[in-house]
Amino acid sequence: MKIQELADRTGLSVHTIRYYEKEGLLDSRHVRREDNNYRAYSEEAFERLKLVKKFQGIGCSLAELKEVLQDHDSGTRTNDEIIEWIRSKIREIERKKEEYDQMLETLDWMLEYRLALKEDPQKALAMMEKQHRD
Repeated sequence: MKIQELADRTGLSVHTIRYYEKEGLLDSRHVRREDNNYRAYSEEAFERLKLVKKFQGIGCSLAELKEVLQDHDSGTRTNDEIIEWIRSKIREIERKKEEYDQMLETLDWMLEYRLALKEDPQKALAMMEKQHRD
């Protein structure tokens, strides 16, 4: 299939697909050059890009993607190693979730304070005094 068809099927841009190819996420199993020098992508390329999107969806960096795909291709990691990697990814996401929860808490307070300034300045003053005590 041509790159535009692959882009349409995966929801990725042509530029992104070319970038992934340049970075080595797609190899000769996934893409070959036709006689006219156009790229022809295999069904495996479509499956590979679905896998890439799945791993991006859990927050994998490009370096992690390369490592995961290399392990996937070679089968070098044991099941226990993969389980540990998954656990570490869960811990990483839980840490990020805690950070986001703290950010939301701060933003909620800021919004409540700004609304109070507008509608009930005494409440805003009390909020600010409490903030300074805590």
